[in-house]
Amino acid sequence: MTMLDRRLHAYRPDLADASLEGRVEALRFVTGTPARVAVPVVGLRPAPDLARGVDTELLLGEVVTVFDRANGWCWVKAASDGYVGYLQENALNETEPAPTHIVTVQRTFLYQEPELRKPYKAILSMGSRVRIVGATEARGNHYAMLEDGSAIFAKHVRSLDAEHGEDYVEVATKFLETPYLWGGRSGLGIDCSGLMQLSLSMTGTSAPRDTDMQAVSLGVPIDRDELRRGDLVFWKGHVATMEDPETIIHANGHTMTVARENFQDAVKRIGWLYEQPTGYRRPII
Repeated sequence: MTMLDRRLHAYRPDLADASLEGRVEALRFVTGTPARVAVPVVGLRPAPDLARGVDTELLLGEVVTVFDRANGWCWVKAASDGYVGYLQENALNETEPAPTHIVTVQRTFLYQEPELRKPYKAILSMGSRVRIVGATEARGNHYAMLEDGSAIFAKHVRSLDAEHGEDYVEVATKFLETPYLWGGRSGLGIDCSGLMQLSLSMTGTSAPRDTDMQAVSLGVPIDRDELRRGDLVFWKGHVATMEDPETIIHANGHTMTVARENFQDAVKRIGWLYEQPTGYRRPII
């Protein structure tokens, strides 16, 4: 049997995705059942253990396929990028209605009611999906209303059916100063490939999750002397985007934030640990 990437293919010795039958060995094959993330952010781990590091994160309203449930954990595959892993069972809801809107700012508050002076229920990241059922105004502020009576600032969401911009670099700049978080994929904390994936997704472009995946499949390869705004620079285990021919934006462990940095200075600084850039790619927007 061919060895498949376990990050993208759901298979274990005892259980596997039915679509992999004939390609992997497992005692049982199942089709899985759909569910939605019902919490603001949840970590996806390689094992059902909170002591294990987070591979990536899923956001409110995103869809997963659930293959197994045991001891308060679910083994799932994310619909957005195909990532496979474990998350807590209480982070999912099988009956959650389809969302209608997506959060478009780095992060925002979900209030208990349409009044900014009242307590908030949750902090939502860009990319979170919510179901809006109405609108109201309070003291000159416009709110989008959810089914449970909670409210979100109307300017912070857009319809999933609405047209969106095409400049993902502009989206990435909204994350400047966001803390660096390994495996992070939200406005609360984000890593280098998560920043690229989430920014691109907000402009309608799908991207794989991890740096090594992006480095071989995202867009088309280009030469270093072709670099322009929006192009990607890859190192072993790291990725950045060009804001202009001299400047990159990246989530990095040097500043522990999303930051702007002179490209040439970054190449020199990163070189002692990760050597020279391994490649350059241009996303197809």
